[in-house]
Amino acid sequence: MKDLIECIAKALVDDPEGVVVTEIIGAQSSVIELKVSKEDVGKIIGRQGRTVVAIRTILSAASMKLKKRCILDLLE
Repeated sequence: MKDLIECIAKALVDDPEGVVVTEIIGAQSSVIELKVSKEDVGKIIGRQGRTVVAIRTILSAASMKLKKRCILDLLE
């Protein structure tokens, strides 16, 4: 899941080197924290939050296959 989010985020931002993805794994769920540079936060969020909602939808669909719950946190 971490690699999936990292690949999507690097494709969206202007500074792919500033993308940092960490994964906190639990028993039933995992939290994926996405940190990008200040200039690229708007590109990840998108207009009215549509881009980040789409990323969360992709993450949710991919995590269903693993029978695990994944949560995406966007850090500033």
